[in-house]
Amino acid sequence: MNEAFRKFAHWTSNTLGTPWVFVLAIVIVVAWAISGPLFQFSTTWQLVINTGTTIMTFLMVFVIQNTQNRDAKAIHLKLDELIEAIGNARNELIDIEDATDEELATLEEEYAGFRQKTAAAGGK
Repeated sequence: MNEAFRKFAHWTSNTLGTPWVFVLAIVIVVAWAISGPLFQFSTTWQLVINTGTTIMTFLMVFVIQNTQNRDAKAIHLKLDELIEAIGNARNELIDIEDATDEELATLEEEYAGFRQKTAAAGGK
């Protein structure tokens, strides 16, 4: 099931993330707005666009989240590979995304100190 959803999410993301689909969405909204007087701006007329956009938004959240999760994981793996490949890099930074907030704050302070030392030494 995971593989099927991954393929579906990837296809959906690539297909619905195009300028043509955006233009189609604009055309639908404009057609809906133009049809307002024909339906006397009724509650049913409003409900059609509200329901459609709510359902699409709800479903797309899951597709986007799946795509973002996969992209983030791939980026982390690439960074882990680079850390591992550099001889004097600190390997404890591999999988740092699983660290606690306190551990991340400590590392952030450490790197802020490195930046201050570099700036004081006239570096970039």
